[in-house]
Amino acid sequence: MSKFILNTVQLNSEPDLLLKVSQGDEAAFAHLFHTYQNRLGAFVMQLTGSRPLAEEIVQEIFIRIWEKREKLSQVEHFHSYLYTVARNYSLSFLKKLGRELAQKQAWEMSVATQGEEEDAVIRNYRRIIDQAISELPAQRQKVYLLSRDEGLRQAEIAERMAISLETVKKHMVLALRSIRSYAIAHPEINVLILVLITPLTI
Repeated sequence: MSKFILNTVQLNSEPDLLLKVSQGDEAAFAHLFHTYQNRLGAFVMQLTGSRPLAEEIVQEIFIRIWEKREKLSQVEHFHSYLYTVARNYSLSFLKKLGRELAQKQAWEMSVATQGEEEDAVIRNYRRIIDQAISELPAQRQKVYLLSRDEGLRQAEIAERMAISLETVKKHMVLALRSIRSYAIAHPEINVLILVLITPLTI
């Protein structure tokens, strides 16, 4: 990547050039831009410490100069004017960038905190459900866990346990009823997530 270098081109009649730019002469503006681009870039890079930022800021400064070109005819010392604009804009840009970074960091911390809180809720939910399951009668507990953990259908559970399909269905209904009742008795758990208790047993 090429480095910023000091452009030593001197304008013979800068006031005339500025006048042409103020009147909307694009060729004159291009001349002005190329004359000051590198030296202004070097100046801005000293302020920002970043070449990409310096390039972006220089582009933005000249865009603003073109947008307000009518005022150029009133500028007596363009060099001083340009560097004052560049310094003010660079400092303003850095302050804005700092605020954006601070907001981003605050948002990331908020998301991380929220994630930790959600993880805590999920862990608490699982703990309560596991406690409820542990209090089920042995056979009913086994029916429920075969459905939830192994994903077996009710007919497969009946075959695995050598019991009737109706017995499996009865155990599932009673198990779900007991678990829901146990969970609802704990106000720290959101009742809306109790639907997660129900395994797929069709």
